[in-house]
Amino acid sequence: MPPAIFARSPAPPLAPERDPIGWCGAICAAFLALLWLRLGVPSRIYFDEVHYVKAARILLTLAHPQNAEHPLVGKEILAAGLWLFGDDARGWRVFPTLFGTAGLFAFSRALWLASGRRFATIAGTLLLATNFMWFMISRIAMLDVFMAAFCMGAMWMLAGAVRFPEKARPRLVAAGILMGLSLGSKWNVVPALILPGLAFLVMRAVQHRGQFMLATQGAPVPGISLAEAGLWLGTLPLLVYFASFAPTFFYAARPVDPWHLIEYQQYMLKLQDSVVKPHPYQSVWWQWVLDIRSIWFLYQNIDGAQRGVVMIGNPFTMWAGLPAVLWCLWAGIWRARRDALAAALFYFACLIMWIVNGKPIQFYYHYLLPGAYLAACLGLALDHIWRRDDRWRWIAPGSLAVAVGLFAWFFPIISAAKLCCGRKSFEWWMWLPTWR
Repeated sequence: MPPAIFARSPAPPLAPERDPIGWCGAICAAFLALLWLRLGVPSRIYFDEVHYVKAARILLTLAHPQNAEHPLVGKEILAAGLWLFGDDARGWRVFPTLFGTAGLFAFSRALWLASGRRFATIAGTLLLATNFMWFMISRIAMLDVFMAAFCMGAMWMLAGAVRFPEKARPRLVAAGILMGLSLGSKWNVVPALILPGLAFLVMRAVQHRGQFMLATQGAPVPGISLAEAGLWLGTLPLLVYFASFAPTFFYAARPVDPWHLIEYQQYMLKLQDSVVKPHPYQSVWWQWVLDIRSIWFLYQNIDGAQRGVVMIGNPFTMWAGLPAVLWCLWAGIWRARRDALAAALFYFACLIMWIVNGKPIQFYYHYLLPGAYLAACLGLALDHIWRRDDRWRWIAPGSLAVAVGLFAWFFPIISAAKLCCGRKSFEWWMWLPTWR
């Protein structure tokens, strides 16, 4: 690997471009407004809400363990929503909506601080907001949105620590807390949490050889030793993660012994591995990558109309993003574009976990994090095209227009809108037979 990637200097200063926080804030505000539209539809529990709303209800009573195969943070937040806003459709979904929007904004800040590129940041934020998956997972009471939102918050803090090393320590502390909360929402995030610490280790080992543990000079964060980084990015997240189990100590039936939390993790893993019954909507990683397998969250006559919610990815973003990931990998290795390399490595790390982990039952929504990093890769690749001074420059804004146009076209079938043509309405959007 070319040594430029492991340069001793910190990240280069931000390019003299204006921070696009206003544009990104506007995208997030529009995203929230679209989420809020029909948030209470369907008015009953649908898809995996059946597991997590029930678990949140029981958690409020501290009666007994429920949905014990997953950590507690997401269920604690859902329980807070029920307590604050009521046990109805909006009460179940208001926090997923807010966290989905906050996660989108955190993504935009991370991309800006990592790249310093205005167009890339706006493009990446718009692509994630319209990739279908992030929108759909932000309007249903599931755990994935909390995992992803906390993860993107940690990415924001980590990118800020690299960009501004003189203010790195509080950002690393915040990143560690957010990493712990993300892990405490769902274990799917593990590869994304491991990669920053692993990158820190590799870069310091290359720069300082046998004295890399306590050395504070050089990338990725001058002034912070590997030992200290391990404290904030390794020990602190684990402490936050285990602290999130505190309510389980007070269950009326079958409370968790705080001195046996490690054994309890093994029990949780055993429960996850016990799910082996085939599911009609299960899929595997290569089907996610090609965007050829859907999940029907809902399709029935409800709340006075025929409505549907189908999880697929935005066809343009998901397909155009694949060569963009490869371009980012190339630019990172051969052009020392650390922002591009990071986006590509996060994508592959989050995807490879599902290739090798052997879990028999997997679903397309497990592609949520890889899909977010794919949006970052595509934003960076389009920025590269946008900076060209030739006749192909139009491809960049044209691509965004296509992504937004497809989001608008599919919006009725991803937002539980009233469909016009009865039970056959879904055929308008079924471009592939495997989406049916």
